[in-house]
Amino acid sequence: MKTSFVSNLAIQNAMRLTIQQQQAEMLDLQKALTTGRHADVGVTLGASTSRSLNLQRELARMNALTSTNSIVNQRLSASQEALETMASAAQKVRDTLMTFKGNDSADKLAIQKTEIDSALSLFTAAANTSFNGEFLFSGINSDVKPLADYNSAATSAAKTAFNTALSAYMAAQVPPLTAMDQFSVTQMQGFITTVVEPMYTGAQWDADWSDASNQNMTSRISTSEIIESSTNVNTTGVRMFALASIIASELMDKGVTSEVRSAIGEAALVYVEQGITGIDAERSALGVAEARVKKANDSLAAQIKLVTTHVGDIEGIDEEAISTRINLLKTQLETSYTLTSRIQQLSLLNFL
Repeated sequence: MKTSFVSNLAIQNAMRLTIQQQQAEMLDLQKALTTGRHADVGVTLGASTSRSLNLQRELARMNALTSTNSIVNQRLSASQEALETMASAAQKVRDTLMTFKGNDSADKLAIQKTEIDSALSLFTAAANTSFNGEFLFSGINSDVKPLADYNSAATSAAKTAFNTALSAYMAAQVPPLTAMDQFSVTQMQGFITTVVEPMYTGAQWDADWSDASNQNMTSRISTSEIIESSTNVNTTGVRMFALASIIASELMDKGVTSEVRSAIGEAALVYVEQGITGIDAERSALGVAEARVKKANDSLAAQIKLVTTHVGDIEGIDEEAISTRINLLKTQLETSYTLTSRIQQLSLLNFL
């Protein structure tokens, strides 16, 4: 009969391998217990892994939409605040025109001009509001300041264009007009409607006033919805406010007759009312966009909750079973450590 032996080294190596495997398993179990999902989903789920990955991608996409919707909401809110300021400026011009209606006193006309210029400056500052480094009212040209300052230190293009148009119109009359007090009501109405108004409703607006794009920014707020999430200064409301402010500021204190001044004031009131209506329409449109974002967020929250629950059902762990397994592994490791220590103490020297 033949006998064989097993060396202490072989036993130690076998125990060491067992310990390593138990330690690796314990790390995986502890990770699963911490995260609430299997440490290696692919190994655990097998063929069902693709389903889990698809749900995870869908969850990530919905979370990304929620995050971008937060930015869209902030931009819309900032736009609404700016539009509120612009509407207040327009109402100030209307109130000023109504307050000083029929007044021909030079002092009162000077006050009126100051009030209107102040409102125009406030309106321009609000229209040039920026958020996160982007101008809110530039449309897709968000890196460009949208509205020129009419009363800037350096003579603006719009002011130069107005003065040139006024001089050309006066020279073209028969006989030519050499002073503002020579304007008749008909001539002034013709100047406003046939010369100045087209400068604000046509292409010259882009040359003198606006660097904004007519195309507004769009944002995807859900898997199926895309909204316009901004506005621009090329809208009717902004143009009409600017037109009302300029004809009132530039013409009413220029020595015209009382009748002509009254006609200018009436025209300015009509234009500023159109401006207020247009600005309010933009506020309403952005308000609708805000409501759609909120509705989309509510829908996304419900979907995220549903998908998260489904993912949990697929990838979820039995915490009680894992805790029991961890305790068992701890006991086995302690036993393995004890056995390894005793094996290492075996030596022939102890029996000699």
